[in-house]
Amino acid sequence: MELKEMILKGTLQVFNDKGLKFTMDDIAERLKISKKTLYKVFDDKEALFLTMVDYMFDKIKESERKVIEDDRLSTAEKIHKVLGVLPEGYKDVDLRQLYLLKDKYPRIYDQVELRLETGWETIIELLEQGIAEGCIKPVKIPILKMMLEASVEQFFRRDVLIRNRITYQDALDEVVSILMEGIRVHDKRE
Repeated sequence: MELKEMILKGTLQVFNDKGLKFTMDDIAERLKISKKTLYKVFDDKEALFLTMVDYMFDKIKESERKVIEDDRLSTAEKIHKVLGVLPEGYKDVDLRQLYLLKDKYPRIYDQVELRLETGWETIIELLEQGIAEGCIKPVKIPILKMMLEASVEQFFRRDVLIRNRITYQDALDEVVSILMEGIRVHDKRE
């Protein structure tokens, strides 16, 4: 495994244990490498974290691609899974801690926002396919996109998930379920 990726994976583990309060010492200790080695790859904690954001979003996009390429899934199932996808190794990561980014690390928070708002082309194509197939009702895709983005951004802006003891994955699943199914109970007489 490349040193950079090893450091990023180790950082994710340390972040999960300590939240944003982790130090470069913590990472070096976890990986059994010197701090000097860390600083050869990353100038500082902020540079490491900026790279970590891109690494995490790239992994999410990789997981999305796997869902889309899965021929066993219907278009509606693919849409549901893609909107709520998190890579396997991230299911146990406490992403709820990211709400602290906005005040502590505004550049990193801006990068998270940028990545949330971009890279929707494949998902939009899938939504258009679902509408064409009639498996999802015609919706204004920019509104659906905005609703999902706004929900996830709120997870990163406030401590609502922590206060209510809701995991990030459960919150994301709930948002996607509401977007896909609505909140109305469908009566059997309809």
